[in-house]
Amino acid sequence: MSTPNVAANSGISAAAIERPADYRRVYVWELPVRAYHWINAITLVALCVTGYLIGAPIRAFYAAEAYQQYWFGWVRFIHFLCAYVYVFNFLARLYWGFVGNKYARWSAFFPLKKSQRQEIVDVIKADVLETKLHGPISTGHNALAGLIYFFTFLAFVFQTVTGFALYSSMSNSWMPRMFVWIVPLMGGDAGVRFWHHLFLWFFVSFIVVHVYLAFYHDYIEGRGTISSIVGGWKFEREKSDK
Repeated sequence: MSTPNVAANSGISAAAIERPADYRRVYVWELPVRAYHWINAITLVALCVTGYLIGAPIRAFYAAEAYQQYWFGWVRFIHFLCAYVYVFNFLARLYWGFVGNKYARWSAFFPLKKSQRQEIVDVIKADVLETKLHGPISTGHNALAGLIYFFTFLAFVFQTVTGFALYSSMSNSWMPRMFVWIVPLMGGDAGVRFWHHLFLWFFVSFIVVHVYLAFYHDYIEGRGTISSIVGGWKFEREKSDK
C-alpha cells in the first residue's frame, strides 16, 4: 500500500509519516536530586510501615514472651534510624534548592508568573477534572506539581517536628531535646501522637498519587518520565517551523 493511502486511511499526514518528530535529550534531574528522591522514597516507605506498626502492633508477631523476642525493638530502631536519614537528606535538598539547576531551584515551586498560574488551571482540567484532553507538557515539574511539592515539604517539616517531640521523652540526644517544648504546646503526648499519626495517612496518600501520576505521564507524554529519575534525562520535542 502506498504512503498516501496509509495517510488517508489513518488520518496522519504524509509528511508526518515520512519525517517523524525530532526529540532532543534534556538533562533535568541532577545527581543530588535523584539521590534525594530515592533516599527519601525508601525512608518514607519505611517510616510509614514502621510508624503504623508502632501505633497498632500486629498481635500475630507476639508468638512468645516479650523477653524472648525483639521484633518490636527492631521496628522502633528502624523508625528512628530512618527518621535521622530522612531529616539530613531533606536538609541536603533544601540546600540544593539554592545551588541546583533551574528545575531544582525554589523558583520552580512557586507560581509567581501568570503563565505558571494558567498552567495550574490547565493541569487541573486535564489530570483532575478530565475536561481537557491534553494538559501542558513541562520539562521539569509542572506548576501544580511544584506547588504541591512545596506543601509536601511543609508536611515533612511538621512530621519531623512532631516525631522528634515524641522521641524527646525517651532520648537525651541533643536533636530530639530541641523539640521537647512542642509537647506541652500541642496539649501533651496524646495530642502530638494524634497529629503525627494523622499525617502518616497524608504521606500514604501522597505516595499512591505520586506513583500513579508518574506512570500516567510517562505513558501519555512518552518522554521518559520514569527513567528520568534514574538517569536524569528527559526527551523534549524539537521546535519546528513547519
